[in-house]
Amino acid sequence: MQSQGVAHRPAPFSPAGPVVDVEQAEAALVEHYPRLVRLAYLVLPPGRGRSRRVLTAHALAQRALPRARTPAPVIPAQPAGRDADPGYALVRLRVVRAALEAGLPLRCGAWPRRAQLPPLLPRVRGLRLFPRPGGADELALDQRLSTLSGPARAAYVLRGLERLPDGDVRDVLTAAGVTDADAALDEAGRVPAEYRLLDSPEFDPCSLQARPTDLLRRRRHLKATLVAGAALAVCGTLLGLPGDGWGPDGAAAPPYARNPAAQAALDPGRLTRVSPTAWRTSARTDFSVWPARGDLTGDTALLRRALAVWARPGGSVQVSATPGTPPGGPAGPPQLLYAGTVDGARVVILHDGLRIARYAEPADGTRGAALDFARVDGAGRAGASAVVLGRADGNVRYLTAPWVRRADERDLREPGARARGLTLTGGVTPPLASPALRPGPCTSWRVLRLTDGTGTRLVTDLGELVPARLTAGRPGAVSGAGALRTWAPFACSLGAMRSAGVRSVNAWAFAEQPLPGARGAAGAGTAAWVCTRAETWRGGGARVLAQFHTPGGRFGAVAAQAEDVPACGAREPRVLAGVLWKSEAGAWYLLAAGSRDVTSVTATGGVTGSTRGPALTVRAVRGARADLKGTLRDGRSIRGLG
Repeated sequence: MQSQGVAHRPAPFSPAGPVVDVEQAEAALVEHYPRLVRLAYLVLPPGRGRSRRVLTAHALAQRALPRARTPAPVIPAQPAGRDADPGYALVRLRVVRAALEAGLPLRCGAWPRRAQLPPLLPRVRGLRLFPRPGGADELALDQRLSTLSGPARAAYVLRGLERLPDGDVRDVLTAAGVTDADAALDEAGRVPAEYRLLDSPEFDPCSLQARPTDLLRRRRHLKATLVAGAALAVCGTLLGLPGDGWGPDGAAAPPYARNPAAQAALDPGRLTRVSPTAWRTSARTDFSVWPARGDLTGDTALLRRALAVWARPGGSVQVSATPGTPPGGPAGPPQLLYAGTVDGARVVILHDGLRIARYAEPADGTRGAALDFARVDGAGRAGASAVVLGRADGNVRYLTAPWVRRADERDLREPGARARGLTLTGGVTPPLASPALRPGPCTSWRVLRLTDGTGTRLVTDLGELVPARLTAGRPGAVSGAGALRTWAPFACSLGAMRSAGVRSVNAWAFAEQPLPGARGAAGAGTAAWVCTRAETWRGGGARVLAQFHTPGGRFGAVAAQAEDVPACGAREPRVLAGVLWKSEAGAWYLLAAGSRDVTSVTATGGVTGSTRGPALTVRAVRGARADLKGTLRDGRSIRGLG
């Protein structure tokens, strides 16, 4: 039962909390999405049914993304995983607050809150979804949690799932609008502390089972919908007859006239097929010299369907395109790169000079066909090293370029581990674990290392048709040689760049900074500053992250970020960034560092100080904010990133 003595209203954030950008909150939401949905599912009242509870949990987690820069309730001290990430603290608080509001009873005469209404998105039609069943212990725990009030249930989950001490639980509940957090903690303490059960599949709304809904009622609704659709089709046909009803089109041919160039693009007999040895003598080394490969290159019916769907995708076709990629049909006959069977699907890959298009359909029919586009104009030898053939069961298969001699799988998080050699069959790799499809925390990041006559390259799957190339080094002099070791602490930050049309990502170790030890003296080791810059195929939208890594730490931490700026790129190979850091002795410092052409750094605002050279260390207090400014060798100034 819900306690009547606990009210929910949003509590103001502490003015000392750090301000979180929408991009930082989005990165935290995407990285920790399964945990946030599980948190919402456990806090929601169980009485609304498991299927409704699953969809509501996903809706609350997705709506936790703020619309603008927002103060966070917790300020990160130093790199320590998600618990020190202000973006994660912010979205977690918003999820808890929304889940508590969703459990409030509706009142007569008062407008319901958004969280109390059935979710508009995500929506599932014709199926009921619910988590996989657990054992008797999970069922007993779920029944005990159902007897608690919403704030007490939230306190229990924050204790058990998030491993927060009571003081932090009290702060989160108070910020979420709970007026009596102590009472909620006391009520939660009456339930046995079986926290290990909270990680059970019984409470995982991301691992689901499906059952049909009422089939007879669906059949009646379908008949009514078909009758209404037929009536609308007749009316639309009458309104859309050729004439001046839609407005004159000048010298254009009638809408029903056939364009010869468009018709030629739909003819599988006119597809461009390149010789298997053309790349050896061609002046260009890109997708234009890839030969046609696969066991279905002679299947004219399949190729005809792929071209027709590209030109006129039906309503049932799932169409996706990377940002900045036009999804229209080809201007003329495209080039055939691949046609074959991949993991139970028939796949066709085509290239029109500007884009790669992948058509996929089930091996037993055409229902559920998909069409994906990726922009690849200007791709050279490195950018045309591989394309994604398909993804299934958390794995990805690549089709490699004809000049690739060897392929290996590497773990970017473990640069010293041995590479796993891959057997290429007609240029196709075996299935590899895809970091873009992996749920849960980031424990590894699998990449593909390709070797050809000019050297080796690292590419990684970021959820798109063309993998992104990974490089390391100063902008303008990047290479793939040291990329594994440079990327190791920062590999998981690549998750923030999924589905952004990324062409390449470079990691530049631009500075090292001694850490202050006892009483501010040096001796705590040397921290590394790395700037990662993701370039896109469309040119704009580049993402820049300045990351900070302390000695012995497994992960780097994002200290600053920006988008559509020239910093850390070939046009402006310089950067300045800072972070608040807490020493082992408990003292707070502002650490700032710039690239090697920075001759002085000054901090103003909440922390003041200056130094000659590219590194600044100043005593600070928790939550302080400072503005950074540096001076370059040529006398120009540079501002802190972000």
